[in-house]
Amino acid sequence: MDTTKNPNQYVFGLDIGTRSIVGTVGYKNRENRFQVVAQVAKEHETRAMLDGQIHNIEAVSQTIREVKQGLEKKLGFELKDVCIAAAGRVLKTVTVTSEYAFDTEQTITKEMVHSLELLGIEQAYDKLKQESTDTFNYYCVGYTVVKSYLNDFLMLSLEEHKGSKISAEILATFLPEEVIDGLYKAVEKANLQVANLTLEPIAAMEVAIPENIRLLNLALVDVGAGTSDISVTKDGSIVAFGMIPFAGDEITENIARQYLVDFNAAEKIKQACLNSEEITYTDILGIPHELKSEDVVAGVTTIVEQITKKIADKIIELNGDKPVSAVFVVGGGGKLPTFVPSLAKHLGLPEERVALRGKEVLHSVDFLEEVEQDSTLVTPIGICLNYYEKRNNFVYVTVNGEIVKLYDNNRLTVLDAAMSIGISTMELFPRRGKNLEFTLNGEPKSIKGLLGEAAVITVNKKEANMTTSINSHDVVEIHSSTPGLDATYLVKNLEGAKQQLTFTVNGIEVKCPALIQVNKQAVTSEHSIQAGDDVKVLNYYSLKELLVLIDVSYNSSMKINGSFAELEDRIYDNYSLEFSYDDIEAYQEVEVQEERTETKVIAEETMEQQQVETKEEISAVSVATIVPKLSKETAITLEVNGQVVSLSGKSEYIVVNVLDVIDFDTTPAMNKTLTITVNDMEGDFFTPVHANDVVSLFWEE
Repeated sequence: MDTTKNPNQYVFGLDIGTRSIVGTVGYKNRENRFQVVAQVAKEHETRAMLDGQIHNIEAVSQTIREVKQGLEKKLGFELKDVCIAAAGRVLKTVTVTSEYAFDTEQTITKEMVHSLELLGIEQAYDKLKQESTDTFNYYCVGYTVVKSYLNDFLMLSLEEHKGSKISAEILATFLPEEVIDGLYKAVEKANLQVANLTLEPIAAMEVAIPENIRLLNLALVDVGAGTSDISVTKDGSIVAFGMIPFAGDEITENIARQYLVDFNAAEKIKQACLNSEEITYTDILGIPHELKSEDVVAGVTTIVEQITKKIADKIIELNGDKPVSAVFVVGGGGKLPTFVPSLAKHLGLPEERVALRGKEVLHSVDFLEEVEQDSTLVTPIGICLNYYEKRNNFVYVTVNGEIVKLYDNNRLTVLDAAMSIGISTMELFPRRGKNLEFTLNGEPKSIKGLLGEAAVITVNKKEANMTTSINSHDVVEIHSSTPGLDATYLVKNLEGAKQQLTFTVNGIEVKCPALIQVNKQAVTSEHSIQAGDDVKVLNYYSLKELLVLIDVSYNSSMKINGSFAELEDRIYDNYSLEFSYDDIEAYQEVEVQEERTETKVIAEETMEQQQVETKEEISAVSVATIVPKLSKETAITLEVNGQVVSLSGKSEYIVVNVLDVIDFDTTPAMNKTLTITVNDMEGDFFTPVHANDVVSLFWEE
């Protein structure tokens, strides 16, 4: 035993198994080799554990005390802290893909990567709760980043690269609170404090399949007494965990039934098969017997076949419905000589591709006392080694006045604390207001909402952020972030909204602003687009709309590009319009009785804006130059919204002209529609009006 080390430099690992408890104490030397200075193993006197789950806390705690005392006697000092592992009996694994997009290209920091991983854990927990039918409160006790992506390209590492989006495929593992509490209570009753908690399959992986060979598609099977824990590696990562509740105890129970002995006697018979050819035992009737070990092995062939078939099926399931390239078997339950060949058969692998691993994988471990080096040591050693990698444990912190228990993976942050009390990551990051989604000329368009204020965070009354590290007994205060303003967008900012259309009217060039429709209604440039709106920037006018703009009445002599035109005909950029009023008697006033055009609302502002811009473009050329003023001006009186008004200065009038003489707000109202009636008939801004007509304009829901 090495007596030169400070007791605080030793690592104490405890493998609390279904059949026995193994305590290991050691340290890493300067060459990074693990030195085992003492080891003690003790079987449970009763079946205090079943399938990896503690059933009798006091009995298990007593066995832990005896192992602890045995180690302390060898070491000469008291052990206070211990590393433990939880079995995979009720292990839940969830695979999710988390992603985070930035507004602009960013240099990816360690904090960003950690936040991405925690976002994935949060997603995994939500997914677990949705899919789970039980009422357990689950803790995440480990996770693995299977793959990382930068701008959707696979990357081995994200840090220091530049990108606009990061994402990760994450395998998260969860255990019920009841399992963890049982382990902690058993340890604490033995006067020990947990320094690190891991999972048994992860601990075994630390030794049997180190990172440098995880590029291969391998499976590790830890066959204990109560459970067979399975891990699968591929492309450098652990990609799956699994478990079946069948292992060495099923074989022991089969022996007990065959030879009429109790469980403990059957376990001794099973162990004797590995060390001797002749076995003697006494059955429960007191009759002594002698057996050959090969007979015992042959007698359990059926149960071994059943167990290995279940393990093989689980491996194939975890590996995407196909066998792995090779399998390592550890743990005492897999030591029977028929176990490995049977597993190879059910996997369809050559026998040399399935191997029992013991001393072969302990090449970086030195034993300073005489110990039989076999497959049963892999998990106990792995528990100790995991301490150097993770140092996981549960700690208590206060979050917004509430004391919570957190699984400390040696890099706890405010984000972990927030998640523990149900604050989502969205409440920590600055939140955007709602995006504005609409269609523009048939194509979807999205305008982002504005960013709000970030969360206000303090740790122990000092300013902090979501990536600030936290430790046991810290006091964290979190005031959630605020959402930003919802996105808004005015028609005048649309692409193409400022373009002009050029028409030739009786030889005169007329430039008109683009006509814009929202939900088939013409709108002003100041119109605010709403979610779901169908917006169109038109590349044409109807003849009716152009005539209103240039203040000309329709007659049947009008031609577009040489062809006689109707009011609803379209006139496009660079088209020509020709007409004459040589014969005044030939003029026909047209009462527009047909259905309204697609344009239902065009506000006074738009009409005025278009007239001004048009007249500016044709400079000194007046409308009279385009068409002689043949009709006499007439004045009419009519009723508008209950008020008698007069219109003058034109020969004919339409609804839009009444806006010159009444006070009416044409600004589009939220979730309201403008309704126009003329003599109780539905109309629009282009509907003709005459003397004594009754006009109504109002907004309605």
